[in-house]
Order: sequence, then structure tokens, then C-alpha cells
Amino acid sequence: MQKHLKKFFPFLPTAIALIAPAAALAVVGSENIVPNTIAPINNIVTVIRGIIRFILVVAFIIAFIMLLIGGIRWITAGGDEKGVAGARNMITAALIGLVVILVAYAIIRLVEIFFKVEIISGPIQIPQYGD
Repeated sequence: MQKHLKKFFPFLPTAIALIAPAAALAVVGSENIVPNTIAPINNIVTVIRGIIRFILVVAFIIAFIMLLIGGIRWITAGGDEKGVAGARNMITAALIGLVVILVAYAIIRLVEIFFKVEIISGPIQIPQYGD
């Protein structure tokens, strides 16, 4: 038990510092300081639209980062054939991923245009606190 406590102890002040302000600011007396004015999402289409957008953006960012890492690995391979081959495979996989993501986006846009529905082209609504 003491071994685990010793390993956890360096992180304890950080955890307390992160939790304490939230607890202190959440309630003063019996009054809630943080207003509860964020509108609930009652429309499942909005949630699905947000999920699809999020997946497309995250997938594109990951594929782009993989492309950059592959390029850096190629540069730093220093003529090593295994290193260059691994970097080439990573770049190829990243480019295939980018193409798949762009094709998925194009198919979604075509469905939107042909069937006159809004899947990902609707306005982006960011929840905000009330006035």
C-alpha cells in the first residue's frame, strides 16, 4: 500500500489544485454561482451531425500528422533501407487515409445535394452561456 501511495504522492498536490477551485466556485452557501443556461440538445440529428463532423476532422488531422511523421522519419532515416521503407509505408498509409476521408466527405456532400438534406453542411452551433 505504501509503495502505491509513494508513487501517487507527487501527483496529489496537482490533483488537489485542479479539483479545489471547481469545488470552491461551484456553490457559495446554497446559491449556485454557475448559471445553468446552456440549452439541452433535444435533437438527435444535431448530435449525429456533430459526431460526423468531429470524426471527419479528427481523422483528417491524424492522417496529416501521420504524413508529417512519415516525412520526418524518411528524412532522419539516413539511408537505412529499413527506415526508408518504414517511412514510405507510413506516408503511403497516410495518403490512402487522406483519400478515404476526402472521398467520404465527397459522398456525404453528394447525398446532401441530391436528397436536399443537411448532414454536415448545417451551421455550427457552439453552446454558450446566457446573457
